[in-house]
Amino acid sequence: MISVAYQGEPGAHSERAARAFFGKEAKLIACEHFQDAFRFASAGRSRYAIIPIENSVFGSVHQNYDLLLAHSLKIVGEVSLRIHHHLMALPGVPVRDIRFIISHPQALGQCDEFIRKMKRAKTVVYYDTAGAAKMIREEERRNAAAIASAQAATTYRLRILRRNIENNHHNYTRFLVLSKSSASLKRGGKTSLVFAARNIPGALFKSLAVFALRDVNMQKIESRPLQGKPWEYLFYLDILGSAAEEKVKQALHHLEEVSTFVRILGSYPVGRTIEG
Repeated sequence: MISVAYQGEPGAHSERAARAFFGKEAKLIACEHFQDAFRFASAGRSRYAIIPIENSVFGSVHQNYDLLLAHSLKIVGEVSLRIHHHLMALPGVPVRDIRFIISHPQALGQCDEFIRKMKRAKTVVYYDTAGAAKMIREEERRNAAAIASAQAATTYRLRILRRNIENNHHNYTRFLVLSKSSASLKRGGKTSLVFAARNIPGALFKSLAVFALRDVNMQKIESRPLQGKPWEYLFYLDILGSAAEEKVKQALHHLEEVSTFVRILGSYPVGRTIEG
């Protein structure tokens, strides 16, 4: 049986992403923190980990970019989910009695227009959306509501008070699937990598030009501070094509010549988007 570590409680969006990618038969392992999911996969306690890497509204999950560098796991797949957020509380609790709205900070940020209309309620940051729903059920909090998924409401027997309260209804989160073993991909797909440019004028331009010169399409670039070197940065790239393809191999070899550090994070099939 395939085992998959994810961050969050049952009912979290990461659990739904894992089910969408691996199917109903996979054994899912809930972890409280992102680093725990990385450690499970790195230590072989799970075959895979699945983690969110970016949201179409709220941006990148910077912690997970840093964890990709800190561990030797390879990206072997991806899946994107349409994200719906719902306000939920214990059965019988009306909206007018809500004094606290509890959820993960990204969910709170993605629903802040709705939250501002709840003038009598304060927001409370929690480690996980489904975890907030679980806490309300376990503590029988009759003055609080969680923002979480419909599955979380079902799992923890809460009643949805308001549906689809996210600011932007074109709200998607992209998840990466990680493993100790690389995916076998000879052509097509996508390659993710990280590099450090030389600290000289034009270095970043020259680094990115290696792909443009060979018609390799770059889909995303993300910068992160380089630890121990203030005002220097690592650059994370997503490009189209497998690292095994000749033009991509040439571009990566050229990048090694003009950069101080290059690491391939994985070549993997382009993921599908789940709208439900």
